Amino acid sequence: MKHQGILWGIAPIGWRNDDLPEIGAGNTLQHLLSDIVVAGFQGTEVGGFFPEAAILNKELRLRKLKIAAQWFSSYIIRDGMEGVLESFRRQCSYLQAVEASAIVVSEQTYSVQGLENNVFADKPHFSDHEWEGLCEGLNQLGKVAEEYGLKLVYHHHMGTGVQTAEEIDRLMAGTDPEHVHLLYDTGHIYVSDGDYMTVLNRHIGRIKHVHFKDARPEVMNECKKVGKSFLQSFLSGMFTVPGDGCIDFTEVYRKLTGAGYTGWIVVEAEQDPAIANPLEYALIARRYIDEKLLESTCESEEGQPYEHRIR
Repeated sequence: MKHQGILWGIAPIGWRNDDLPEIGAGNTLQHLLSDIVVAGFQGTEVGGFFPEAAILNKELRLRKLKIAAQWFSSYIIRDGMEGVLESFRRQCSYLQAVEASAIVVSEQTYSVQGLENNVFADKPHFSDHEWEGLCEGLNQLGKVAEEYGLKLVYHHHMGTGVQTAEEIDRLMAGTDPEHVHLLYDTGHIYVSDGDYMTVLNRHIGRIKHVHFKDARPEVMNECKKVGKSFLQSFLSGMFTVPGDGCIDFTEVYRKLTGAGYTGWIVVEAEQDPAIANPLEYALIARRYIDEKLLESTCESEEGQPYEHRIR
C-alpha cells in the first residue's frame, strides 16, 4: 500500500500486553479501537489478541481505521530459515488481508526481553557467523514480505542482539537496502545508548516505519541501578507517550519530515493500563503531537500546506 504523507497510529500495547497477557486483559478489541478513534489517531498495529482478518476488517471499517504493521519474532540464528519461513509467510498473509504496509521483525535468539535478566547488563551478542546468517536470512525474508505487498522493517530492541547504534550499523551494513528496512524506535535507542539522534541521522534513508516512545529518565536510572528486567522496567513506568517524558520529538519530527519521510509514525509505550489509563495517555500524546509537532511544523513552513494534521 502507498500512503501519502504521514499516518499517525498508536500501538495496542498501552491497552494490552502480549508479553504479559494478564495486563489489561479486560480491554476488548472494540474498546481499544474506539479509544483510538476518540484520541484522533488513524490506525494501530496488530496485537496478539486480535481476531481473524475478516472480523478485524469489519471492526476497522466501522471506525475508518487502518492497520500499520505487526510484530514478528524471528529465530533465524536458532532455528535456521526452514524454521522461520512457514510462520513468516502465514503472518504476511494475515497482514496482507488486513491491508497493512509492513511486518516488524526482531531477532529473538538469546533475547532476554521476556526473562528476569538484568536488561541493562545481560543483553546477548552474536558471533560473526551468527551475524552473517542473520543478515542473509533477513534479506530472504524481505523478499518474501514483498510478495505480499509488505516491507520488512527491523526493530532494534532492548534485551536483544540488535539493540545499540553499533549493532544497528552492522545490521544495516550487512543487509540489502532494497529488501531490509529499519524501524526507528526513539525509546529503545534512548534507553540503550542515551542518544536517539545518531541512529536517525545515520540511517534516515533506511527508515520505513517509526515508533514514537518516550522515557522517564528518573525511572530508567533507578531500574538500571537495581538491575531490573525489561518487563519489570516498563511496569515501573520507564516508558511513556510523547509529551510525558524527556525526549525532544520536535527534533526527531523535523529530521523525518525534512528528509521526506512518508508512512506511519506509531505512538507506543509499554505501561500497565491499570496505572496509566490508555485513553488518557493516548490523549496526552495526541495533544503533544498537535501542539508541539504539527503546529510548529506548520509555522516553520510558511506558505506550505498543512498536510500532516491528524484527522
